[in-house]
Amino acid sequence: MDKKDFSTDSVGERGSRNPVIFIVFGVIVILLAVKVFLDYREKQELQEFYQTEMELAKVKLGELNEELDLKIQQIDSLGGDIEELLEAKQQLADERDQLQRTRTANRQLIGRLRRKTEGYEELLKEKDKEIIRLKEVNAKLVTENTDLKVEANELTKNIVELSQDKEKLEEKVEHASRLKAENITVFSVARSGRERDGVLRNRHLKQLKVIFDIAKNDVAPLSAKEIMIRITDENGQVIFDVDKGSGSFILDGQETFYTASQDILFDNSGQHLSFVYEKGSDYVPGTYKAEVFTDGYLMGATSFTVK
Repeated sequence: MDKKDFSTDSVGERGSRNPVIFIVFGVIVILLAVKVFLDYREKQELQEFYQTEMELAKVKLGELNEELDLKIQQIDSLGGDIEELLEAKQQLADERDQLQRTRTANRQLIGRLRRKTEGYEELLKEKDKEIIRLKEVNAKLVTENTDLKVEANELTKNIVELSQDKEKLEEKVEHASRLKAENITVFSVARSGRERDGVLRNRHLKQLKVIFDIAKNDVAPLSAKEIMIRITDENGQVIFDVDKGSGSFILDGQETFYTASQDILFDNSGQHLSFVYEKGSDYVPGTYKAEVFTDGYLMGATSFTVK
């Protein structure tokens, strides 16, 4: 075979292979496109499944809420303890509120909802058993001697009344023993040391000074006290700096910050206290509140304006 024939054969072979390559390449492209489409469709179906599960969970939580209400009424009418159910009802309400704000569901959310739902259902089952037990107890009480029941109820009533009277007395004593801050005044202290009250101006406000008197209280025991002041702006934000003596305390069951504090020995002498706080930067113009606290309660408060 001469060179011309060989060249012609080679070109023919390449020409015959080119359509095969194009076909194989086309098949690969189609397969990839199909895979991308199927992956997208699977993702969409999975998301739709999660959304459906979330909607079903909303319905289920609503049903559980109704069941909790029913159990609370039943157990309360039987004289049982409903505290656990009331806590569960509040938790369920928080869960429903959070779920209402959730726009997109996911696997973690669905899993958590299922665990929560199972927990509520288990609690309801336990309360069903308690209802049966309470009904049995009440049935036995009904069969008891009427006179003994009246005597027992009267005795219980007396004990409860005595306990309530004691609690009320303790509450009155506790409230009466609370210290009060009087004559609360806020000053600005300039670099020169000059103090100004009334409307405070940033150019004079190198330091903030709060003074007040502790009112006499013959009911309050003489004891060590930590007195704290809290300065808040119009948005309720606390002015504080841990490096400058600020810290936190518990108020109404929650942690909050204070601006400054002092440890004193309350001696019922009408003590006069003074707090000085240096913020280190200008105050945002507006109305501020100065509050005085001790032992987790408010002793007194006043407001002041910064320009």
